[in-house]
Amino acid sequence: MIRAVLFDFDGTLADTAPDLGHALNRQRINRGLSSLPIDLIRTEASSGARGLLGLGLQIKPGDSGYEELYDEFLNFYEEQLCKDTVLFPGVGELLDEIESRNLLWGIVTNKARRFTDPLLEQLGLASRTSCVICGGDTANFKPHPEPLLTALNILNVTPAECIYLGDDIRDVESSLAAGIEPIVAMYGYLGDCGVAPESWGAEHLIKHPQDLLRHL
Repeated sequence: MIRAVLFDFDGTLADTAPDLGHALNRQRINRGLSSLPIDLIRTEASSGARGLLGLGLQIKPGDSGYEELYDEFLNFYEEQLCKDTVLFPGVGELLDEIESRNLLWGIVTNKARRFTDPLLEQLGLASRTSCVICGGDTANFKPHPEPLLTALNILNVTPAECIYLGDDIRDVESSLAAGIEPIVAMYGYLGDCGVAPESWGAEHLIKHPQDLLRHL
């Protein structure tokens, strides 16, 4: 019996790509480059600053100047953290139904707490979630199972009593390693890992947030 639902954040609960895109495009414009369309930015949004900087400025960790651009991106993002970020359509209704069934729900994300906590406050979720595990809260990041296992301990549920919804192959890998059933949010960013979501290893893929209710 399912007692808890865990969610990834970016690309699963919230569409954060517009504000991530604002930060990246601000960097590009400052360097005489044109803005990238948000639909293109969405393809790398789940990869965080590293993926976005690779997309927008063709720079990767270890390259000269990367750390400066990385810090600049995060500072720009923090300045307009929740300007255009919204919950995906149907997420609010999904969470209402989960709570009406007296199920626990939480968030496990690689996003730093510096950004996650203010976003949850502004989106009205901070007081509702039973646990939030952010990047840096544990020694390992997803796809390692440690963040999900930490959430299970906080919620006091077993892997068999939980499902995890995410939009990235790392979410599926982390979930499987933790013994939790993964479900892929096909409405999310999905990334560009070179492997189709149908081959990530999850048995179930959903096209709309409320489709998750069939698995509770």
